[in-house]
Amino acid sequence: MASLTPPLDAVSIVSGVASGEVCIEVVIKNSLARCDLVQDALNPFTAIYHDEARQKAQLAAARLKQGQPPRPLEGVPVAIKEFTPLLGKPTSRGSAALKDQLGDHNPVIVQRLEAAGAIIVARTTTPEFAHSSFTRSPLFGHTRNPFDESRTPGGSSGGGGVAVATGCVPLAEGTDMGGSVRIPAALCGVIGLKPSLGRIPMDILPTVFDTISHFGPLGRTMADIRLFMEVVSGPDDADILSQMHPTPLSNDAPDPKSWRLAISPDLGFFAVDPEVAAQFNAAVAALESAGATIEEIDLGWSPHIVDTWYDYWCVYLAAAVEDLLADHRHEMDPDFLALVDRGLAMSAVSFRRLDDIRTKQWQNFTKAMTGFDALLCPTMALPAPLLEGREDDYTKLGDDGRLEGLDMTCVFNSIGQCPALTVPSGLTAAGLPTGIQIIGQRFDDAAVISIGTALEELRGWQSSLDRIIARFTPQLDLQHERTK
Repeated sequence: MASLTPPLDAVSIVSGVASGEVCIEVVIKNSLARCDLVQDALNPFTAIYHDEARQKAQLAAARLKQGQPPRPLEGVPVAIKEFTPLLGKPTSRGSAALKDQLGDHNPVIVQRLEAAGAIIVARTTTPEFAHSSFTRSPLFGHTRNPFDESRTPGGSSGGGGVAVATGCVPLAEGTDMGGSVRIPAALCGVIGLKPSLGRIPMDILPTVFDTISHFGPLGRTMADIRLFMEVVSGPDDADILSQMHPTPLSNDAPDPKSWRLAISPDLGFFAVDPEVAAQFNAAVAALESAGATIEEIDLGWSPHIVDTWYDYWCVYLAAAVEDLLADHRHEMDPDFLALVDRGLAMSAVSFRRLDDIRTKQWQNFTKAMTGFDALLCPTMALPAPLLEGREDDYTKLGDDGRLEGLDMTCVFNSIGQCPALTVPSGLTAAGLPTGIQIIGQRFDDAAVISIGTALEELRGWQSSLDRIIARFTPQLDLQHERTK
């Protein structure tokens, strides 16, 4: 009985399958074994599809034996957030109110992943209706952080962050309405991308006119993130806001010497933990040493823009669940209900005026960002909080007027056309991950991916993930993915 060696990244699986060095069936068997072990310890999954995933692996292997060419994600295990429907699968969105609901379709992102050869091995946990930075719900309980099990992995794609960090899958799908991909990525020491609005068609909401909601990937390597985006990007009539001609992603080596990068260590108003700030500064210094021009800027923002996103979010949640309240309010998370009730109390005129504030936010941003390729700031103001924390603990102004908040992500959903990527920036003295956020000019996903790739080369984070993966490696009589 031997332990499994570290799991392969998606790019290595695809190239190994193409060369015959990697066996799809063993890749999936190993992924499922790791999912079982991690589930027992950290609770990142709502379902693990043992039989179905093995059957799909067999079909994929048979397809290749018949001489069919390998597809872009051939044999890559992926996880899908329980907020995202899967046809015929339970899709409760973390709520007991929907515990018996089955997905009525596969959204475009799932169709494209499966058409590219990816194999869905599991569903990942989410807080109720994806409302929180803490992944816990009345239906699924707590999901735990692999770096410290007493802490949250973040939310709302917290299960995806854990699944990627522990090596269960190289890629996980998430949704991001206020940071729900970037928050767990940062707190779990992995990569998370909120693409520019409409780059991936969003077709799982009651409306196709929502302007804060995004699908996005979580992964361990920038090459895997790029591969995921190449597969799922592009227009579809299911989403009227989907981009007709997304900016191509370059495979060229990054050239920091050509970049002019703006930084805002606190966005002008956040209270940032000293260790988070130190790791952010170290990452920025690495880019500057590589030749990038760095300049600190004043965005002219205030905590008011966080309140604006918050009010928008509360109205969104209220509209999503109003019809469920009469029968299911007693089953719902009290913190979630507080957001819903705030949304229900807002007048239509007040809601419409939120866009006036977003407009001013955008005008300040584009003025401050003239001539810059991207903006850099911390992803989170704090390291991962304890499991028992609540959103209300991170929504107050300090005596100095600074916002004592948790995430520094939601403000970039209010200007969602600007892509936002988080990559690891380091570890605190207690061994908790920190992240640096890279925000591009509108629709310029290529720039943020290039800058993230440069940071991966300059700083690296694989060694810290290798330690986590080693902790969650099952002792099973299974050969590794490689067959030669």
